[in-house]
Amino acid sequence: MRWLACAPGPAYSVQDVHNGWVAALRGAGEKVLDYPLGDWLCFLGEALLQRSEHEFYRALTDEQAIEAAADRLCAALWKTRPDVLLLTSGFFLPPPLLDTTRRDGVKVVMLATEQPYERREIDISAHCDLVLTTDPTTLADFQCAAVHQPHSYRPTVHTPGPVIPELAADFAFVGTGYQSRIEFFEAMDLVGLDVLLAGNWKQLAEDSPLRSYVAGGLEDCLDNTKTVDVYRSAKVGINFYRREADDGTPRGVAVGIREVEAAACGSFFLRDPRPEGDELFPSLPVFTSPDEASDQLRWFIAHPSEREKAALKAREAIQDRTYDNAAARLLGLLSS
Repeated sequence: MRWLACAPGPAYSVQDVHNGWVAALRGAGEKVLDYPLGDWLCFLGEALLQRSEHEFYRALTDEQAIEAAADRLCAALWKTRPDVLLLTSGFFLPPPLLDTTRRDGVKVVMLATEQPYERREIDISAHCDLVLTTDPTTLADFQCAAVHQPHSYRPTVHTPGPVIPELAADFAFVGTGYQSRIEFFEAMDLVGLDVLLAGNWKQLAEDSPLRSYVAGGLEDCLDNTKTVDVYRSAKVGINFYRREADDGTPRGVAVGIREVEAAACGSFFLRDPRPEGDELFPSLPVFTSPDEASDQLRWFIAHPSEREKAALKAREAIQDRTYDNAAARLLGLLSS
């Protein structure tokens, strides 16, 4: 089949999901063309026109940039005539575009990566043929055929490797600094430890003790390759699910992509408990408070052999969760 894969708007973690699916489908012999939605949104949103010798202004508003990027996707659909339009998250695309795409005989498949936090994915599903959601909590809410497809990893990227000296740390976390995470990490006992935080931490207050731990700028996001280096180089990592969501949104039950990728890298990390994580990773310790996380952190820093044993079991638990296996399943769903 011929595919047109529409990348997400963000150019960091969700983009890595998109890249994994594209590579796996191509590896399965599918013809996959890539539409770089995020690149076009950035280009169109930042394009400037000159008003005078020293004065410039934005060529397009945010809304106009989004519309223009969607129009380019329409052109790509017309040029490539795919059998399937694959969306990662599907944000920034007008529903009528998807309706027209389906009317023209193209199947629309969406990878819902943000469940159960994003209601927008539920709304978009009314304009799709199939949704693959990474968390089954909201499975019944989707308005088209939907299946639970767990997060995956790329063996060519997410694999054990050497410690990078400049990234070596006692404790590390890569992700967005949501307020709930800021408050949790500020309440932990990190005194005297070598700590590395990476990702977008622009919400940090000027007097936050976490500022000294942030690698790079407060708004810098790491690409997946550098994130893997951090996983490999830290003695202890952590996964803490954000608490920010719309009112009434249930907590997820599935593990997130951070846990799958870190486990594939052979990394040891502390777990924010969830049902699927409890089943997959019984060897990795859980915490329910900053004090408990602090105690776990210091104990495992002092016991490297216990870290290694637990990390090995976690890696074995997700060996089959590759994008290649996920792509094979998707092809089976589309052919049935």
